[in-house]
Amino acid sequence: MPITDPTWIFFIVLSIILFAPMLLERLHIPSIVGMIFAGILIGPHGVGLLERDGSFELFGKVGLYYIMFLASLEMNLQDVKRIQNRALTLGLLSFAIPMLMGYAANRLVLGFEVAAAVLTAAMYASHTLVSYPIVLRYGLSRLPAVNIAVGGTIVADTLTLLVLAVVGGMFKENVSGWYWLLLVGKVIVLGAVIIYAFPRVGRWFFRRYDESVVQYVFVLVLVFLGAGMMELVGMEGILGAFLVGIVLNRLIPPSSPLMSHIEFVGNALFIPYFLIGVGMIINLNALVDHEGALVVAAVMVVVGLLSKWLAGWTTGLLFKMRGDDRQLMFGLTSSRAAATLAVVLVGHKIILPDGSRLLGDDVLNGAMVLIVATCVVSSLLTERTARRLVVKRRTQPTEREVAWQEHILIALHNPHTVSSLMHLALMLRRPGSASPLIALNVVLEGDPTARQAGLEQLHKAEKIASATHIKLQTYSRWSVNVVSGISHTVKENAVTDLVVGLHQKERLIEAFFGKIATDLLTAVERQVFIFRANFPLNTMRRLHLLVPRKAQFEPGFSRWVDRVALLAQQLSSPVCFYSSRDTLEAIDTYWRTTGKEADMTIHEYVSWADMLPLAHEVKQDEMVVFVCARRGTISFSPYIDRLPTGVERYFSARNVLFVYPAQTTSETNASATIRAGLPLKVR
Repeated sequence: MPITDPTWIFFIVLSIILFAPMLLERLHIPSIVGMIFAGILIGPHGVGLLERDGSFELFGKVGLYYIMFLASLEMNLQDVKRIQNRALTLGLLSFAIPMLMGYAANRLVLGFEVAAAVLTAAMYASHTLVSYPIVLRYGLSRLPAVNIAVGGTIVADTLTLLVLAVVGGMFKENVSGWYWLLLVGKVIVLGAVIIYAFPRVGRWFFRRYDESVVQYVFVLVLVFLGAGMMELVGMEGILGAFLVGIVLNRLIPPSSPLMSHIEFVGNALFIPYFLIGVGMIINLNALVDHEGALVVAAVMVVVGLLSKWLAGWTTGLLFKMRGDDRQLMFGLTSSRAAATLAVVLVGHKIILPDGSRLLGDDVLNGAMVLIVATCVVSSLLTERTARRLVVKRRTQPTEREVAWQEHILIALHNPHTVSSLMHLALMLRRPGSASPLIALNVVLEGDPTARQAGLEQLHKAEKIASATHIKLQTYSRWSVNVVSGISHTVKENAVTDLVVGLHQKERLIEAFFGKIATDLLTAVERQVFIFRANFPLNTMRRLHLLVPRKAQFEPGFSRWVDRVALLAQQLSSPVCFYSSRDTLEAIDTYWRTTGKEADMTIHEYVSWADMLPLAHEVKQDEMVVFVCARRGTISFSPYIDRLPTGVERYFSARNVLFVYPAQTTSETNASATIRAGLPLKVR
């Protein structure tokens, strides 16, 4: 020992990643804690089984960037706009309170000099989202408290790294005021480049390449490019990784296969590697060998935890947050790792004129204890709070969750539209729904050779669904015609939503929707989505909905509004509604009373005959949604029959979705849920 053969090193690490969660689950201890303690045990300061070689440096850095990237990628940008003041408040308090308390303790209790006291206080001010994977595992990543903690993290860490740059720059030669101006200027320019260029490059790439492995590698290239560029200008790479996650957030929906791949690889390999590497740095023997190290470690742990608790408690008090939300914020922001390591290692390398180090060995060892102690507390508290929140969610379902049962059927016929229809169905599906998706291919009895082609389409749909860990039931059905095959499947499986592709016209005289879709709307009273995708759905930046007058009186009103809100939430895109004043009032009231997360604006628009004004509003990377009506329904008007002409003329190069609301009596009547009297602003 230590083992140096790469094969056995990788075997030992994978064994820890595999067995540590199994063993600790029985003890109700988060696996994150087990990874860190495993690193202590096998590392150079434990039994010496492994050295902290280049593989731990490499995979550890990837894991650290992964945590920051995932945290920003999982954020709900619509929520962030609403909670930005709370996130900024938490970030400033998470920085200011530890800095003030830490400086006072370092000067009065530990007797540090000014520069050492400031730099050590910066270790208390920073924090790393080590326990964020716990939140991901319980499906709580989009809670407001989690988004506040994530936003506060980047504020606190940015200020901490600026302190590190200032203190570190004081001990460099030939440092002038231009150094600081140049540093700030480079960071601003780099941030502007990432914000402007990366999403445009990402949108261009995703439109041309839909292979999952290629997309995954492309995303990692952008993450490490952003992190590397941030390091080049003198800041830590975690800021670049976080910023890249923010700008790619809209392009990677939560329900997409790409998001599933990103989470899987990170949680299975890179993040555990990082945690094990953190444990290997910690030297518990040094606390016994140096008497002062215990005192330094004790002060650092107490001040570190107390200051973060005060920051979370104060933020919760100012904004009247619940106790569980305050505990979750404290749990997420109490752990230290990345920025703390950067601060202590930089301070330990600075040599003073008298030959001593700015931060001595006692501070270095105390920082290691601070890391392990705060990671343990953070993991235990986050795990306990997350469990409690999940139990409350499951034991107290809302009436709406009980009433809304969903069964989504995707009718597949064209091999070129399988991917787009599946991605639409995945985004229309409620997160956490227990109902599987259903995919159907109808084989005509007079065309038996088409069965193999249909099975290939169903197999492709299965691969897309399995990549997101969602169950898909597939049916290859013989029938005398397509419409009867689909309608019988709808009835047999109690389907609530039917997703089909728009008819591909082969002759100019053919109807816009085609005979199959037209007959389906007559035979199926459930909600029908007819989709035409010219571009990948995840590249859409805005939804424009044209809604007919009196749509609020249709039985399926509430269901299509819910689906549109869910689609907008998945795409992190705002929604623009166009309709008459009365209908807009109903939509606005229902949207706000049911607490939709997506941003919406309303515009009075009554002329379906002339769509030119709407065409000017819709850009190429935006999607038009037409809420239609069947003949004989309350909201039907003759101009809906002329809709295909306007769509072909003005929106032939755009993504278009047609929604036909459900007409079954079992649907909840929207008029019963609409509360009048709320203010409305129409522009």
